[in-house]
Amino acid sequence: MEVILMIIFVTAFWVAVAKFGPILFSKAPQQDLVRCVCLLTAVCCWLFWLCCYLAQLNPLVGPKLNQNTIKIIARSWDNPISQG
Repeated sequence: MEVILMIIFVTAFWVAVAKFGPILFSKAPQQDLVRCVCLLTAVCCWLFWLCCYLAQLNPLVGPKLNQNTIKIIARSWDNPISQG
Protein backbone atom coordinates (compact mmCIF):
# COMPACT_ATOMS: atom_id res chain seq x y z
CA MET A 1 0.00 0.00 0.00
CA GLU A 2 2.82 2.43 0.83
CA VAL A 3 4.30 1.80 -2.62
CA ILE A 4 1.12 3.02 -4.29
CA LEU A 5 0.95 6.07 -2.01
CA MET A 6 4.56 6.95 -2.75
CA ILE A 7 4.03 6.68 -6.50
CA ILE A 8 0.87 8.82 -6.27
CA PHE A 9 2.61 11.46 -4.12
CA VAL A 10 5.64 11.80 -6.39
CA THR A 11 3.45 11.77 -9.50
CA ALA A 12 1.34 14.58 -8.04
CA PHE A 13 4.52 16.55 -7.30
CA TRP A 14 5.81 16.28 -10.87
CA VAL A 15 2.36 17.09 -12.28
CA ALA A 16 2.42 20.24 -10.15
CA VAL A 17 5.90 21.10 -11.45
CA ALA A 18 4.72 20.61 -15.04
CA LYS A 19 1.57 22.65 -14.48
CA PHE A 20 2.93 25.53 -12.38
CA GLY A 21 6.49 25.68 -13.71
CA PRO A 22 5.62 27.79 -16.76
CA ILE A 23 3.78 30.27 -14.51
CA LEU A 24 7.12 31.27 -12.97
CA PHE A 25 8.38 32.26 -16.42
CA SER A 26 5.14 33.68 -17.82
CA LYS A 27 6.79 36.86 -19.11
CA ALA A 28 9.48 35.08 -21.06
CA PRO A 29 9.75 36.03 -24.72
CA GLN A 30 9.46 32.41 -25.88
CA GLN A 31 6.56 31.21 -23.73
CA ASP A 32 5.91 28.11 -25.81
CA LEU A 33 9.52 26.98 -25.54
CA VAL A 34 9.52 27.55 -21.78
CA ARG A 35 6.31 25.52 -21.41
CA CYS A 36 7.79 22.71 -23.47
CA VAL A 37 11.02 22.69 -21.45
CA CYS A 38 9.13 22.64 -18.12
CA LEU A 39 6.87 19.84 -19.29
CA LEU A 40 9.71 17.73 -20.69
CA THR A 41 11.79 18.27 -17.56
CA ALA A 42 8.95 17.12 -15.32
CA VAL A 43 8.21 14.07 -17.48
CA CYS A 44 11.86 13.00 -17.72
CA CYS A 45 12.52 13.47 -14.00
CA TRP A 46 9.35 11.57 -13.08
CA LEU A 47 10.16 8.73 -15.48
CA PHE A 48 13.73 8.48 -14.18
CA TRP A 49 12.49 8.40 -10.58
CA LEU A 50 9.84 5.78 -11.41
CA CYS A 51 12.33 3.49 -13.12
CA CYS A 52 14.79 3.72 -10.22
CA TYR A 53 12.07 3.24 -7.60
CA LEU A 54 10.51 0.23 -9.29
CA ALA A 55 13.92 -1.35 -9.95
CA GLN A 56 14.63 -1.26 -6.22
CA LEU A 57 11.33 -2.96 -5.40
CA ASN A 58 12.17 -6.09 -7.34
CA PRO A 59 15.89 -6.25 -8.12
CA LEU A 60 16.98 -8.52 -10.96
CA VAL A 61 20.28 -9.43 -9.31
CA GLY A 62 20.36 -10.45 -5.66
CA PRO A 63 23.08 -11.63 -3.32
CA LYS A 64 24.42 -15.11 -3.96
CA LEU A 65 25.09 -16.85 -0.65
CA ASN A 66 26.07 -20.42 -0.06
CA GLN A 67 24.11 -22.63 2.32
CA ASN A 68 26.59 -22.32 5.23
CA THR A 69 26.45 -18.52 5.16
CA ILE A 70 22.65 -18.58 5.18
CA LYS A 71 22.65 -20.89 8.21
CA ILE A 72 25.12 -18.68 10.09
CA ILE A 73 23.04 -15.58 9.38
CA ALA A 74 19.83 -17.35 10.42
CA ARG A 75 21.41 -18.52 13.69
CA SER A 76 22.74 -15.05 14.48
CA TRP A 77 19.30 -13.52 13.81
CA ASP A 78 17.54 -16.23 15.87
CA ASN A 79 15.58 -17.51 12.87
CA PRO A 80 15.02 -21.24 12.70
CA ILE A 81 15.90 -22.87 9.39
CA SER A 82 13.63 -25.68 8.30
CA GLN A 83 15.52 -28.83 7.44
CA GLY A 84 14.55 -29.73 3.91
